[in-house]
Amino acid sequence: MMRYGKEHKPATRQRIIEAAGRRFKRDGIDGSGISTLMQDAGLTNGAFYTHFTSKDELVATTVADQLQAQNASIVEQAAPGRAGLEQIVRWYLSPRHRDSSDDGCPSAALLDEIRRCADPTRQAYTDGVLVVADGIAARLAPEDPLSVRTKTLSTYAMMAGTLQLSRALADRQLADELLEQGIRNALALLGVEHEDAEAPNRSSRRTHPSPQAARHT
Repeated sequence: MMRYGKEHKPATRQRIIEAAGRRFKRDGIDGSGISTLMQDAGLTNGAFYTHFTSKDELVATTVADQLQAQNASIVEQAAPGRAGLEQIVRWYLSPRHRDSSDDGCPSAALLDEIRRCADPTRQAYTDGVLVVADGIAARLAPEDPLSVRTKTLSTYAMMAGTLQLSRALADRQLADELLEQGIRNALALLGVEHEDAEAPNRSSRRTHPSPQAARHT
């Protein structure tokens, strides 16, 4: 009988979580069954219950993991202060992020379903999105980040909605123009002056990892 090292089970669990994150964002939470999720991870259905007690537990864990990865790979990697705010906004509302939904923001892909999930998933989302928002707020008002938490969440919500609409539009030029306007709107909400509003994606390509890099998959 093959014996695995003690690191095997956590690594396998993480593989399931990362595969679930991509599948949920592609097909939705309700549209992703355990069989498909385990196939994506290269495992049998029976292995699921070695790691999770239910699909609900996997959903809550995956939502938390997705937001942690977004914070670690995007927010924490941005410069301090207002320069970092502009980096984050330009990455989020970039065509590359828009076109990479499987590896992109969980909020833009899953908010409508998360609101219908059980309380543990909604709490996991709340905790995770506040970490992201507070990382942004710390750049906006380093002396008192909590004073701008609501403003930061509102801006984040506007960006997520802009990304969703840009993904849904059949007119590519209009979708790109919407992202550019979204960048201007978000920076205005945050009170950030910017010099190159007409060419937002040059900066994002230069200063940010791709959504694929953000997921480390």
